[in-house]
Amino acid sequence: MDNGPQTDGPAPSGGRGPGRRGTRVEKRLEALEEEVAHLRRATDDLSEVVVRQAREIDLLTRRVAMLTERAAEAEALAGGAIPLADQKPPHW
Repeated sequence: MDNGPQTDGPAPSGGRGPGRRGTRVEKRLEALEEEVAHLRRATDDLSEVVVRQAREIDLLTRRVAMLTERAAEAEALAGGAIPLADQKPPHW
């Protein structure tokens, strides 16, 4: 009898040799890689939204400050001693 290496039968790794594709582990790894890619894309998209919203908030904050200043100037020019925003309502 010959005790040399056998060429027939399953590979020592249980049939999951490096040349075999489509195993359960490889499919799961591919699915996880796809999910990570989608999550990265979603994160990038959301980061862009946050940056855009931060710019818009800054712009709106400057506009509110400008309008508040204009309103105070208009009240001062109208002859009111106390700005309308600082006056107590009539029921006080």
